[in-house]
Amino acid sequence: MSSQPGIKLLSFTGKMKTLHLSWMAFFITFMVWFNHAPLLAVIADTLGLSSSEIKTLLILNVALTIPARIIVGMLTDKYGPRLTYAAILGVCSIPCFMFAFAQNFEQAALARFLLGFIGAGFVVGIRMVSEWFPANELGTAEGIYGGWGNFGSAAAAMSLPLVTLYIGSTFGIEDAWRYSIALTGLLSLGFSFIWYTNVTDTPKGSTYFKPKQTGAMEVTSVGDFYLLLIMKLPMYGALGLLTWKLSPQGVSLLSDAMTIIAYVSLVLLFILEVWKTYQVNGHLFTKEVPEIHRYQFKQVAVLNILYFATFGSELAVVSMLPLFFAETFSLDMVYAGMLASLYAFMNLMSRPGGGWLSDKYGRKKTLLILTAGLALGYLAMASINSTWSLPLAVIIVMACSFFVQAGEGAVFAAVPLIKRRLTGQIAGMTGAYGNVGAVVYLTVLSMVSYQTFFLVIAATAVVGFVTLLFMQEPKGSITEIREDGTVELIQVH
Repeated sequence: MSSQPGIKLLSFTGKMKTLHLSWMAFFITFMVWFNHAPLLAVIADTLGLSSSEIKTLLILNVALTIPARIIVGMLTDKYGPRLTYAAILGVCSIPCFMFAFAQNFEQAALARFLLGFIGAGFVVGIRMVSEWFPANELGTAEGIYGGWGNFGSAAAAMSLPLVTLYIGSTFGIEDAWRYSIALTGLLSLGFSFIWYTNVTDTPKGSTYFKPKQTGAMEVTSVGDFYLLLIMKLPMYGALGLLTWKLSPQGVSLLSDAMTIIAYVSLVLLFILEVWKTYQVNGHLFTKEVPEIHRYQFKQVAVLNILYFATFGSELAVVSMLPLFFAETFSLDMVYAGMLASLYAFMNLMSRPGGGWLSDKYGRKKTLLILTAGLALGYLAMASINSTWSLPLAVIIVMACSFFVQAGEGAVFAAVPLIKRRLTGQIAGMTGAYGNVGAVVYLTVLSMVSYQTFFLVIAATAVVGFVTLLFMQEPKGSITEIREDGTVELIQVH
């Protein structure tokens, strides 16, 4: 760990330099991931897209992130955050340029689908920050990383329309949006070099612990082996839901034959994953893991469910809130979009706040309070209608968003304290559950009213609260074995 105690935001040395570069990398990935959102109207105009094609682009944008977060978690644990983040920033600039210069819907759809991979960058920084900060500062540090980085999507919404206007009026370029989007790709490509040359995986003298085997997550008991397989099912369910949405029964992007191929591929992929999981953990059926090396997978399962409700609802609500405000209060879309952006704006303080509360008052207690607030917040949002005063509705939405984002901060204050060498994979799985939540909630929204949509989220938050009662407060230390066979104990409280 870096020797300098405390979190000094104005410092740019040691662990603080790593934290600042980490949130900047995350910020850029989110800016690229959501660079299309504020420019959808002009993009649709240029490419001649229908309303259903626009919605398809939004779905495709989050589709690949579910498996990508799992894969990136494994790559991070194996190759280290330095190399993994640099590769994501560099490689994902390619589909960004593809989207910028797409000539039709098919090209734009393929580029958006591939860009879902950049949404997995988040996982890398979680492991990086956990290597550099002690347990009593980790929640706050992860909260700053998550909150400030997450702001990249709001920054894209605020800046890219202005950049497009400037390019268009100054240089007389007709499709100026293409250059705005390409600029975010250049930013990503440039930062991959800055990142790689300025960070190290651990502070000097620390060991970077890697999983014993890769290809599947390690668990330490037979019960946990089965629980891990059960927790994989919702991810495949969400990918199945996306396939259905893109099939002839949905928006007809896939033909009947391609839809069947996609479903069969998902089943085969699941069978392969079960086999890989058995290869890595099959020894559990013949001999027990010593108590000192065990960790409880139920901790991961609880955090997955909580991230489904917190980040899943944030992704879904951010994409529907401008429309909700516009329709409920008869506002024009620009004004409604500005009001809705307040929800994302809360990330700057709420997510670090959730991490800080976890450091100060304990992981479990903080999560229980925030999850209860989340359920009540969405319950209140379900009762908003045109008879309400607009300022009161905005206050309720912002209060709800505080509990959502502080909850995300509190979830990732606990993730790195479960098993150090698996932190990337655990963060990957929990992060993927956030995307699963978004897919489920957005699918629900396409079938029901806004009020029912908010009530469904409130109900899942209640389920999260109940599962939280089974979580145990991280305490004591994590045992890891160095390459020379010596034991290191990592404090978790």
